[in-house]
Order: sequence, then C-alpha cells, then structure tokens
Amino acid sequence: MGRSTRSIVIQNYLPHRDPMLMVDIISDISNEAVTTTFLIEEDNLFVLSGVLQEVALIENAAQTCSAIVGQSFFFDENDNERVNVSVLGFISSIKRVSIKKLPRVGQVITTKGVLVSKVDSGDTAICIMQVNTLLGDTEIMNAELNLFLQKQ
Repeated sequence: MGRSTRSIVIQNYLPHRDPMLMVDIISDISNEAVTTTFLIEEDNLFVLSGVLQEVALIENAAQTCSAIVGQSFFFDENDNERVNVSVLGFISSIKRVSIKKLPRVGQVITTKGVLVSKVDSGDTAICIMQVNTLLGDTEIMNAELNLFLQKQ
C-alpha cells in the first residue's frame, strides 16, 4: 500500500532542488511503484519555444523512479524519517526510451514508475525501472532505466 498524498514531502524522497527538480507531486508511492505529476512552466530550464525538451522527460522519469529507491535512505525499517541525509543519484544507463510527443508549457504530465529489480547494499542501491509518462490519457514516453543511488 502506498503512502497517502498528504504525507509525501518530495524532499524526503529526492535529493533534487530547483531548478533541477522535475517533479511537483508524488501522488502515490510504495516499495514497487510510484506516480508523480509535473506542471510544465515557462521558466523551466528545459523549455524551448514553449515545449519541454526530451532531456527533461528523461530527467522527470529518472527522478520519479529514484523516489522508490530513495525512500530506503530517507526512512528506516520502522518508517521513521532519517534527518540530514544526503543522497547522490544518477542514471547509470538507459536501456530503452521511446518519446512520442513533447508537452507544452501549461500542460501537466503524469509519470508512473515500476521497480523491475533492485540490488541494495546498505549505502548504495542499483535498480532497473520501467517508466511511462502520460499527457492526459496519452502515453508520450516510455523507457527502461538503470539508476544508481548512494548515501553520502
């Protein structure tokens, strides 16, 4: 079962901060799946001529997916929040990506990530994630990403 929307604070799941934060709301999260939303704004670093560029869709997907793995660094086994945690994370490889459409300023995208596999060694985690990004009911991107996260 996922955490409720009201208890989700993005900073407890993602090390990213503006202007690189590409997730507005984590609407649902569990140990296996996550759903986020993101409003495309004009001042976004990756908006060009009113359109969000491909690199931002991939970054949004990676941040969405890393929230699943990141929660093990920010919460202990009893779901108590750990304080003063610093996490480094990056895309270690993109196995597959298909971008069908780019969203425009003012549109909201919904991104859903599902954990395929994970290797966790305490201070580091490597995972494979399946991810889909939707604009309304239309899929605009899908990918399979390998992510690496390390507690600093």
